[in-house]
Amino acid sequence: MTGPARHLPDAMLAALAAGTLPYPFAMAAAAHVSLCDDCRARLEAHRALGGLVLDGLAPAALSAGARDRALAALDRPGPDKPPAGGPWPAPIDALIGARGPRWRSLGFGAKQAILWAGAAGSLRLLSIPADQAVPEHGHGGLELTLVLSGAFADETGVYRAGDLEVADDGLEHTPRTFGDDPCLCLAATDAPLRFRSILPRLLQPIFRI
Repeated sequence: MTGPARHLPDAMLAALAAGTLPYPFAMAAAAHVSLCDDCRARLEAHRALGGLVLDGLAPAALSAGARDRALAALDRPGPDKPPAGGPWPAPIDALIGARGPRWRSLGFGAKQAILWAGAAGSLRLLSIPADQAVPEHGHGGLELTLVLSGAFADETGVYRAGDLEVADDGLEHTPRTFGDDPCLCLAATDAPLRFRSILPRLLQPIFRI
């Protein structure tokens, strides 16, 4: 069995290792890392490099209780560890909860479940039926789309389970599910999409896309 073919950019892995990636992107990136041996190894390399940098810094005084907090954190599972057999990648399992996703219809069989939304952007699950396209759109910022099952294709190629698409404000595309199965994705954005057609633009505030 081969792993994902489309990975996190190195700069994004470095930001994830440093803890500077905005929350929605950090969660999508961690979910991809949990499915991808290659990116997990690269992430550990960035962490090791960061450790070497810290070794070269002058010592700094710690606040009261810092040692106890650090030791307690070691007992908590990290977001980039492989899933333990559940249906969702480990990093987003807690956001979904025992009740499962709270799906909302987008029409024509498509649906979404918003897992988190805040000043840094949003994180959502999208389920698109087989042989159906998302309306043509661009991006007001950055979007990470992780395929959890099924596949989709757009102007940049085909994305299968575990693959991650990084779309910036220079990409305009029309993603369409690829193959005979629905496509389930995790999408992180920091700005609204830019739809070309009038109907998606009118519905955009309702669906919070």
